[in-house]
Amino acid sequence: MNQLKIKGTLIALGGGGDDALLQLIHSSYCHTDSYVEVITTAAPEPDESGQAYKDAFRELGLCNAHYLRIDEENEADTPENLERIRRADVFFFTGGDQRRIADFLRGTQVLQIMRERYITDEIVIAGTSAGAVALSDRMIYEGYGSYSLEKGRTKTSTALSFIHGVYIDSHFTERGRFGRLAMAVAKWPDYIGVGLGEGTGVIIREGDQIEAFGVGVVTIIDGSKIISTNLNEVEFGAPVAVENLAMHFLVEGYRYCLAERLFQPTHMKAIKEDRT
Repeated sequence: MNQLKIKGTLIALGGGGDDALLQLIHSSYCHTDSYVEVITTAAPEPDESGQAYKDAFRELGLCNAHYLRIDEENEADTPENLERIRRADVFFFTGGDQRRIADFLRGTQVLQIMRERYITDEIVIAGTSAGAVALSDRMIYEGYGSYSLEKGRTKTSTALSFIHGVYIDSHFTERGRFGRLAMAVAKWPDYIGVGLGEGTGVIIREGDQIEAFGVGVVTIIDGSKIISTNLNEVEFGAPVAVENLAMHFLVEGYRYCLAERLFQPTHMKAIKEDRT
């Protein structure tokens, strides 16, 4: 288990319609005066995307919703940005290109403050699509269809590091991304793969408890019991063999514990706590 209890909450959505995610943030984690920062770094049209999310949050009654541009034209570590990051109760990363999020935020004071606050404060850090993929310490940014089952076709890089030892992938079932998530886990078997279908997501509490929400299925891929693989033996582009890669399907009402590699209905934890 984590030595230090994390007070913040991560929420990741697999893309598609995000009304359920916004409603979840509003109803379960916010009050009237909550301060929301939408971070538009991934978006191809940041002002349009930021304004749309700002309006959506405000329609839910969160009048202190704003959007923050950090990109080629807007540096991260300005005094104003640092103050806004220290003040926010909710951070929301939009979809787009996850590599942009990592490129423009890694090594910044903005990201360092967000990481520190995620541990010490009861804040929410949420993302949809690319914004969800970038939340972990490593992320997948390339790998398509059957080609992803060949050595070297799935590309990964470092990301934002709010959580460690997890690969999060979005649009998972709709875009046929099982192969690339499985290959990422096969290469890094200490990691858990979390595949999010559209309209489906996870709430991660205490940096460990992954609970599903939404209309579809969350795919969990566990490489901790891999018996053998030819990954280190074959050439680039060759198909990869993996023995004993484990997989689970979470739906709303179920959770997965990262530290214990434990799958259970969400009510089981409450039952166990009542018995102690």
